[in-house]
Amino acid sequence: MSKILLYFATLFLLTTISCSSKRDTGSMNMEDWKADRYGCKGLRIQDLEEFERIRHTFLGVDNQALIKTFGRPDRVELVDKSQSFFFYFLEPSGDCEGVESEKEPLRVLFRLNAISKVSEVTITDQNP
Repeated sequence: MSKILLYFATLFLLTTISCSSKRDTGSMNMEDWKADRYGCKGLRIQDLEEFERIRHTFLGVDNQALIKTFGRPDRVELVDKSQSFFFYFLEPSGDCEGVESEKEPLRVLFRLNAISKVSEVTITDQNP
């Protein structure tokens, strides 16, 4: 009996992952976004107004769809087994060469719940 449950669980997981697709980002320039790792080039901040307009459309989206849409996150923070955060920096972070900032850079935080679905989208300079 457990082999059957394992089979169906694996089938469900593969179906869920394979069905994840890029999401609509309005007029954002996603090539620039993906090329601006850690916000070092200052390209992501140019799309801040458009992102603020559409950010709530990402609620309920799974982590694979986020990666397909925005590229690999600049940072991932695992809080516990029930949530994690994907960080995308809008302003140059400490990971940029030659950047030493006294304030935290502005970033987009996607909070993901235990089943890797977005439960909150925040634009902030605060750590979670």
